[in-house]
Amino acid sequence: MTDTCDVLIVGVGGQGVILASNVLGEACLAQGRPVKAAETHGMAQRGGSVECHVRIGGTLGPLIPPGGAGVILAFDLLEALRYRHYLAPKGRMVVNRQMVVPTSAFMQGLAVPTVEEALGKLQDLDLCPLDADALALEAGSPLTQNIVMVGAASPHIPLSAEALKAAVKRSVPPKTIEMNLKAFQLGRDAAASCR
Repeated sequence: MTDTCDVLIVGVGGQGVILASNVLGEACLAQGRPVKAAETHGMAQRGGSVECHVRIGGTLGPLIPPGGAGVILAFDLLEALRYRHYLAPKGRMVVNRQMVVPTSAFMQGLAVPTVEEALGKLQDLDLCPLDADALALEAGSPLTQNIVMVGAASPHIPLSAEALKAAVKRSVPPKTIEMNLKAFQLGRDAAASCR
């Protein structure tokens, strides 16, 4: 693992993409690591695409170029397909095995891949698929899915697990701290079974 890492977090509005990027940023600050971040979330409140670029270390600007992300956290399979070209040749993609199909796809009669078809289109990557939704429910709330994903990606991000857990504590509402810490650990444990 190097001292620098470009992390792209993608999903749809309401999945907690921005909170996940805030956790990474908080952990960087706690460890005295330089960090730059940028987000785009246009129509996020209407279920639109959300992307956050988090650049740990390094001296470049906040946006990760295509082919430059060492880690991609994809909270949604369709977003994983949309952003796969951002993954570096030796990068890792951690992807939730769920997808939010936009209403417009149904309205326009567009073909939407099944979960297995979408995963098949990602098999050429260093891929860690997990059911973050189920793990979040196990942790105590479906709203912890984003922290499950951060936990799953944590072994590939040059920040200590302790700094990430402390960042979770600072970033979530006090009454949800325990379930979010459990979500982080469940994600970390689930990712251990990935190749």
